[in-house]
Amino acid sequence: MLTNASSLFLANGDSTVLITIIISAVVAIILAAVGTLLGTKYTQKVRDSKLGTAEALIARMKEDAEQECKALKKEAILEAKETDLRIRKEFEAEAKEKRHELQKLEQRLNKKDEVLNEKDANLLKKNEELEQHQKELDKKSAEIAKTKEKVEKQYELMMEELEKVAHLTQEEARQRVTESIIEETKKDCAHQVRQLEAAAKDEADKKAKNIISLAIQRCCADHASEITVSTISLPNDDMKARIIGREGRNIRALENATGIELIIDDTPDVVIASGFDPVRREVAKLSLERLIADGRIHPARIEETVEKVKKELDAQIKQNGEEAMFEVGLFGIHPELVKILGRLKYRTSYGQNVLRHSIEVAHLAGMMAAELGVDVNLAKRGGLLHDIGKAVDHEVEGTHISIGVDLAKKFKESKNVVNCIAAHHGDVEPKTIEAVLVQAADAISGARPGARRETTTNYVKRLEQLEAIATGFNGVEKSYAIQAGREIRIMVKPEQVDDNQALFLAKDIAKKIEAELEYPGQIKVNVIREWRAVEYAK
Repeated sequence: MLTNASSLFLANGDSTVLITIIISAVVAIILAAVGTLLGTKYTQKVRDSKLGTAEALIARMKEDAEQECKALKKEAILEAKETDLRIRKEFEAEAKEKRHELQKLEQRLNKKDEVLNEKDANLLKKNEELEQHQKELDKKSAEIAKTKEKVEKQYELMMEELEKVAHLTQEEARQRVTESIIEETKKDCAHQVRQLEAAAKDEADKKAKNIISLAIQRCCADHASEITVSTISLPNDDMKARIIGREGRNIRALENATGIELIIDDTPDVVIASGFDPVRREVAKLSLERLIADGRIHPARIEETVEKVKKELDAQIKQNGEEAMFEVGLFGIHPELVKILGRLKYRTSYGQNVLRHSIEVAHLAGMMAAELGVDVNLAKRGGLLHDIGKAVDHEVEGTHISIGVDLAKKFKESKNVVNCIAAHHGDVEPKTIEAVLVQAADAISGARPGARRETTTNYVKRLEQLEAIATGFNGVEKSYAIQAGREIRIMVKPEQVDDNQALFLAKDIAKKIEAELEYPGQIKVNVIREWRAVEYAK
């Protein structure tokens, strides 16, 4: 720095100023060195002063600590002595208490020891007595053994004598005695069983008769037998000519459409519809009544009316099934099953209406179930559906029982209801009491006086078989048994059977009827082939 300054001033040529500055700098350095030396000495002096003060303080604190330690030591010694004294007192008290308890225990043990000694002495006495008794028993046992040997010898001698007298060995005699006892026991048991069975049967018969009589008394049913003809009233005799039509075309069209024979005779104001199928007869009757009321009677109108009546009758059949279901008090039956049930109104069994019979069976079974305290709804349901197969037995192969079982399974009826249907004629073992009640109710309903007619049913079955034989041939569209089974009319498909084939078809059907059916007199086989040409003017 001085060098730079001297260079600067030399450059300027001012030497006096330079000397002055140098002197000032030297003086400043000297002063700084002196100040530093004085500060160092002052600091050393202050430090020595403080150090002396700290050492004095430490000495005082050390003395105070030693005095405090001595005081604490005295207090600790006093507390330790007091604790030791207290512990010794507690220990002495506890030891005194335990010594007292030990003394009591020792006294008790001494007493028990005395008691045991007494008992031991008594046991010794008893043991001596028992040994004396044992000796006496041994003597008596020896005497008994000797006596037993004597008795056995005598028994053997007696048995030998008995065997000689009876000519039987001991085993044979024992076997005979055992057999006689068993035989007597069996006789006694059989006698008691017969008495119990007789009493049970008498009681069961009384109760069953009472239940059945109550059910019959409470159930009232109509037993009017079905007939095979329906009567249609006419407003006047002139209507007969209109029904017959030109060359008989109207009456022929009506008979072909319905499968029912119309009998128009000299009876005033009456036309008779004859046929074994009640559904066809009802269709013919309703159709003819509507045609008479309408006044337009011709083949086209007849066919239209018949088709319309058939549809309405289907609705009426369903309504019949619902009415039967409500009359019995059942719900939840499948709608298709209800419709099939309604068809039973137009079916007969030995002259008895099957739907009324089913309703009656349901009521009877339900009443008996109520008397016995079993499931009334199940009994009613099984009774109402037990003959459901008869509604379609002429359309499906098999007995009405098997068909009814298949229908019940198809429409998700319970296993118990299916068993009621399957067992109502005894073909299957009843699995429930309700199935037995349905079986009994079916027999009661059919056994009432006037309920059924055997001849009518046989007649209807013969007509059904007659139609079934004719329908079984190829090319046959419809077949109707009329004239009380003395004639069968067969409608063939004209596109499949020509005139020559119709002749051979009639002969084949006649031969099959002769081979498979039994019938009085003769049956006329009438094969009808009709061809229509229809065109519309536009």
